[in-house]
Amino acid sequence: MNALTELDAMIGMFADSGELIRHAEHVPAAMVPENYRCLLAHDEHMTVAMEAKHESTVDVNVIRERLEGDVYYREITLTKTGTDKVVQYGLVKFDFSWVGDDVRKEILSKETPLGRVLIRHNVLRHVDLGALLRVEIGPRLASLLECEVGREVYGRLATIFCDGKPAVDLLEISAPLA
Repeated sequence: MNALTELDAMIGMFADSGELIRHAEHVPAAMVPENYRCLLAHDEHMTVAMEAKHESTVDVNVIRERLEGDVYYREITLTKTGTDKVVQYGLVKFDFSWVGDDVRKEILSKETPLGRVLIRHNVLRHVDLGALLRVEIGPRLASLLECEVGREVYGRLATIFCDGKPAVDLLEISAPLA
């Protein structure tokens, strides 16, 4: 599946997503500005990368979610702890059949970012960077990231493998960086 088809599938997880993105394109790492590239072009958890970049822990804010059997979908933002400053937007599709009940329960509690939960529970994992994206923000995403419509930011598509199984598909978009 190509990156833009995968992006459409992620956005389509919630039928009423509105205009999140006006335009997106798959770009090579060399075309991503350095401040975004160091944040996105790696195969680590974005939770860790965001905390390092913003010199703060981050909190998860679940905008909406749905559970269908073992498959959990959610739309989130990450904010700097103790503030309302949004640092990341994300869409998550998690197949819980590849993790234990303790991990499932903690993720469903919506209190801790997904990456932190997997790290804390020492789930054997590998993050596979699928694609880097240049994104022109649509009205709904502009509202969530508290910036102007049409602003250019960068994001990524990634898959987290838990115990060698593709358990989590992610769309992660950084808030605008200075």
